[in-house]
Amino acid sequence: MVPAEDEKSLPLPERWPRASKFALSACAATVAELVTFPLDLTKTRLQVQGEAAARGSGAAAGQAVPYRGMLRTAAGVVQEEGLLKLWQGATPAVYRHIVYSGVRMVAYEHLRDSVLGRAEDDTFPFWKAVVGGMSAGAIGQFFASPTDLVKVQMQMEGKRKLEGKPLRFRGVHHAFMKILSEGGIRGLWAGWVPNVQRAALVNMGDLTTYDSVKHFLLLNTPLTDNSLTHSVASGCSGLVAAVLGTPADVVKTRIMNQPRDKQGRGLLYKSSTDCLIQTVQGEGFMSLYKGFIPTWMRMAPWSLVFWLTYEQIRRICGVSSF
Repeated sequence: MVPAEDEKSLPLPERWPRASKFALSACAATVAELVTFPLDLTKTRLQVQGEAAARGSGAAAGQAVPYRGMLRTAAGVVQEEGLLKLWQGATPAVYRHIVYSGVRMVAYEHLRDSVLGRAEDDTFPFWKAVVGGMSAGAIGQFFASPTDLVKVQMQMEGKRKLEGKPLRFRGVHHAFMKILSEGGIRGLWAGWVPNVQRAALVNMGDLTTYDSVKHFLLLNTPLTDNSLTHSVASGCSGLVAAVLGTPADVVKTRIMNQPRDKQGRGLLYKSSTDCLIQTVQGEGFMSLYKGFIPTWMRMAPWSLVFWLTYEQIRRICGVSSF
């Protein structure tokens, strides 16, 4: 037990290790989010493009799809709405990652070091990394789901304006309050099930792959714990996360963006399973990978920026390497 006077003299990372790691991961995530956000907005627009359920309900009957493909979608946003609209919804996205990344990183390290435990040779078995990554992602996303809901709906405001529909929100605070007034506390967690499912899959790809690849390289190659090792591991994690997470991301985006009745119930989909079935039946299996290219193109630099920033911030602040 460290005496109270000695404890006060310790650096902050040693006095409050989890709070410090939360803050450091939130800072790294904020940088990564702002750099790659235009690709996230493009991905969201692509995922609702040609939505079969909306056409069937008459919401978009007779309207031609305005954009097709990643580049044309991004160029269309700039031409029709303005360059800064590529960052529409960035504020709730940053809020989301402060909560999401902070919680998931702290949860994963706690599971790895205290709950699941390392092997006798100080390695972390792959199956434990999978369990830890999925659990940490699910926990982090559950807490961050309301901010993700606001982000997705605000990203679609520019498209609504072009279609001649009234804008739903005046800003982030108004969006939170309107969703809360229309659907109650439960409404803020609309779409949380596919959201958590996606986060579990993405983090099985991101956290599990990064941790496993990094320590594999350190143990089996001449590489040291430096930026090159971090870059290789983050590149692998971004690709695996995109492959595993895109189908759940499409379902999540459609459920969050669908119109709702006065009780906050969706008008197009009854559940994530119903959305999955309708999407595959109406548009084919590959529709689950709509937005895959911008998803991957975003996850790759996002993972690179996040992990390099996070590892460097930890080093600068005197916190051990991840």
